[in-house]
Amino acid sequence: MPPVISILLMANVTIFLLEAATGGWLIVPFALWPLIPEVSLAGVPQPHFVLWQLVTYAFLHGSILHLLLNMYALWLFGSRMEQTWGSRAFTLYYFVCVIGAALVQLVVTTQAAKAGAVYPTIGASGGVFGILLAFGMTFPNERLMLIFPPVVLKAKWFVLIFGGIELWAGVTGTQAGVAHFAHLGGMLFGFLLLLYWRRHPPAYN
Repeated sequence: MPPVISILLMANVTIFLLEAATGGWLIVPFALWPLIPEVSLAGVPQPHFVLWQLVTYAFLHGSILHLLLNMYALWLFGSRMEQTWGSRAFTLYYFVCVIGAALVQLVVTTQAAKAGAVYPTIGASGGVFGILLAFGMTFPNERLMLIFPPVVLKAKWFVLIFGGIELWAGVTGTQAGVAHFAHLGGMLFGFLLLLYWRRHPPAYN
């Protein structure tokens, strides 16, 4: 198990247990909230955006299934990428995707907040989707076995299909409550960093 993947897995599981133990208290200060003015009701400050949320939201999860799916994908694809790039480059890439996903999602949630719908974003999916993109671009002909439907796909087609589904779901509003644009944001910023690295390779270690 590569070291950064191990740390990320332990951190996400530990924070999820803290979420459960504190009754979700961590959501208010550490989830990603839209860009709205700080307000208080009856003297109680209401949730609002703070800079550190661009990173901390990615360590929070809404359910055990949400956590397990993200951590499984992080381990499955991230381990291979950390072994290929080295820990330093992998860490940089992962957090660029996490922050990029947050920035894209902020645009979406802030627009929704103007219409009266204020909700937080949580989960490591933005970073995971960025890693999925990197895997597909680095190992395009790697064969992946899907669980449903039970078919074998090359990684490049897997990434293209997933990206297309996320774009369609985000535009049409399918699967309400899923941060599709955060997923796309993670892939977009990951793609931009990969393009940059083609001209300026990172210091692998």
